Amino acid sequence: MAETGLRERALRHLARRDHSRAELARKLAPHGSAEEIGDVLDRISELGLLSDDRFAEAWVRGKAARFGTSCLRSELARRGVARDTIEAAIATEAGEDDAERARAVWRGKFGVPPADAREWARQARFLQSRGFGTDVIRKILKENPDESA
Repeated sequence: MAETGLRERALRHLARRDHSRAELARKLAPHGSAEEIGDVLDRISELGLLSDDRFAEAWVRGKAARFGTSCLRSELARRGVARDTIEAAIATEAGEDDAERARAVWRGKFGVPPADAREWARQARFLQSRGFGTDVIRKILKENPDESA
């Protein structure tokens, strides 16, 4: 496929939402050679249309209120963002600490302290699935002490 066709395809993807360089390369892979794709991505990056930093910051900004730091890190890494870029985006965009975000997520889903050990485990699994660490989960669920848990 001609380089202009790849560039147009890349721009269409970027018009919908920001992408990481690795994501965009993966989406363009069936339509051209690795060299052609690399050239197109380099040119788009030079123009400022493709930026892993901007992508990571926007992604963290959009997801930080609902997910823990570990989930944010792993998802950005899965999308091909470099570790230092991930850490910078989390530091600037996550804002409040994990405990505050976990408390807000817990309040939105449950709002009442666990009544027994089974409910405590259910609430803990929910928070863990959102990427919050066990120390944060214990802190949030112990704020409303329950002898059975």
